[in-house]
Amino acid sequence: MANHKSALKRIRSNEKRRVLNRYQHKTTRNAIKALRLSTVKADASAKLSNVISMIDKLAKKNIIHDNKASNLKSKLTRFVSSL
Repeated sequence: MANHKSALKRIRSNEKRRVLNRYQHKTTRNAIKALRLSTVKADASAKLSNVISMIDKLAKKNIIHDNKASNLKSKLTRFVSSL
C-alpha cells in the first residue's frame, strides 16, 4: 500500500480515469456494432460521423492506438459506402 499522500491521491485519480476510459471505450464499441448492423445507407452515414468522432477522441487520449483508429475508420467508411 502507498505510504505518501500523493501516492494515495494518484491511486484514486488513476481509478477514476480507468473507469472513465472503460466507459468511453465500451460506448464506442457499442456504437460501432450498431453501425455494422445498420442496413440503410442514409442511417449508416449519419451514424458514421458520430462513430468516427468517438474513435478520434479515443485515439487522442491514447485509449486506443492511432493505427487502430485509422484501421477502424477505414473499414467502417468502406462498409457504409458499400451499402
